[in-house]
Amino acid sequence: MDRSLVLVKPDAIQRALAGEIIYRLERKGLKIIAIKMLHMDKTLAQRHYAIHKGKAFFNDLVHFITSTPLIAIVFQGENAVQIIRQMMGETDPGKAPSGTIRGDFGIDIGHNLVHGSDSPENARKEIDLFFSAEEIFDYDRELDTWIY
Repeated sequence: MDRSLVLVKPDAIQRALAGEIIYRLERKGLKIIAIKMLHMDKTLAQRHYAIHKGKAFFNDLVHFITSTPLIAIVFQGENAVQIIRQMMGETDPGKAPSGTIRGDFGIDIGHNLVHGSDSPENARKEIDLFFSAEEIFDYDRELDTWIY
């Protein structure tokens, strides 16, 4: 089973879309194995977005992601990374198809509601940034026998 980090970003929290985003991912069959609300500090934001350091938008990104609380979630399921990426839609909501989270609710590329890991390797790294091993719960869910 794959795992992926999902961040329900500050704009989704401010617009009361957190429940809708989580609902869509759970309804797809993905299982929440860790979840918490936090106010990301600048140090964590810079580590999380280190790949973008030096780019023109980096400081704005750090400012945005640290502006208000967000929800960090670890989802688990077959092809979780790929499924979540498809369900989120293109990074730019203007290019995201209708039916995706960003296509239905996104405003612009800087306010695109949700982050999802882009590969299983990055998912492991990102999960480790936000959760300790003790905060992740691998449990049996009867529903999984109907999904997998």
